[in-house]
Amino acid sequence: MSSRQVLLLILVVDAFILFFQTSQISISYKEASLLYDSSSFLSILINTSLKLFGENDFALRIVMIVFHLLSAILMYLLSKKYITQDRNRVWLVLVFILLPGNVSAAIVVNNAGLVIFGLLLFAYLSDKIPEIMLNILLFFYSIIDISFAYLFLGLALYYIHEKKLYSFLYMIGLYLLTSYLYGFKIAGVPTGHFLDAIGVYSAIFTPIIFIYLVYALYRRYLTSKVDILWYISTTALLLSLALSFRQRVALEYFAPYLMLAFPLVAQSFISSYRVRLRMFRTSYRLAFIFSFILLVLNTLVVFFNKELYIVLENPKRHFAYDMHVAKELSDILKARGIECVSTDKEMQKRLRFYHIQQCREYRLESLDLNTKEPTNVTVSYKKHLVYKANVTKINTI
Repeated sequence: MSSRQVLLLILVVDAFILFFQTSQISISYKEASLLYDSSSFLSILINTSLKLFGENDFALRIVMIVFHLLSAILMYLLSKKYITQDRNRVWLVLVFILLPGNVSAAIVVNNAGLVIFGLLLFAYLSDKIPEIMLNILLFFYSIIDISFAYLFLGLALYYIHEKKLYSFLYMIGLYLLTSYLYGFKIAGVPTGHFLDAIGVYSAIFTPIIFIYLVYALYRRYLTSKVDILWYISTTALLLSLALSFRQRVALEYFAPYLMLAFPLVAQSFISSYRVRLRMFRTSYRLAFIFSFILLVLNTLVVFFNKELYIVLENPKRHFAYDMHVAKELSDILKARGIECVSTDKEMQKRLRFYHIQQCREYRLESLDLNTKEPTNVTVSYKKHLVYKANVTKINTI
């Protein structure tokens, strides 16, 4: 089997698993807010998908899954510039697909998946199309999402290094335009979150891969092997860590930029591995095997996350709790002939997606799981209670 056939098989299996996963989760409050309250580019894409395929979980998440699969293909194509062997490029794509942050971006409807795809598309096209077309693409980026602002900063530094004054000024202009359109929130009392940022990055990439990523970027700086990918990734990393000394940073805006550095990381790892004699390669093999096992385990936890309710005393501490319950709750209400309720703001918006509208005829009130009060609505996973509520018919006469 050729490397391209293996790549195709990986993508098909990945797509199958992701499509299956859409049936296992509910829309979250943040996703519902983006769907109903936002006029962003991503919101327009998702609403278009819902109009084409109907208002269901498949239509909700297919856009993110497509972005994810296209990003994997772009990673493979982009890596040709840095990695010579096809099989190594396939391994890179497999690691990229299994990254916890990338798995989440493929399922959760937020800007991360869009930004990952956008960055990889720009990087791939950067030396394949005329500069004027790249500038048009970047202008489009500047008006669709604030997350691309850090791309403009990285490119500005790159063009200073390349002594391209007009390109530098254009990047600064795009950065100012994005800042004007979306604004940046730097306010409040300064608080340190540096260690929190390191912890989140470690969760997104796994600790070993994050440490080696930082090392690879630093090593390329020392050896002066810096290019456009290095400037974009390093700028975002250093800026996020610098801001974390003052405030809590939304790392979902920055993590995609570090994923852009993966061809550089893979090239560094392969180069370090090959220059050593066979007897001295063991530590590199072990590090890769251990990292890959962690990636697989992390992915399995994400895909089989409901099994965690078996060991959790408080279900609400589950990392995916905000993406559970709503679908099952709507099915229970519909089975009882209830098509509208009045409940708390977050659940109300989530139930709207499942065609449970707001009304004053029925009142849905969630209860503490430890309460002894009688209840008539419960949701359980793996025979463990995760949600308890009372639904009451209100006499409006």
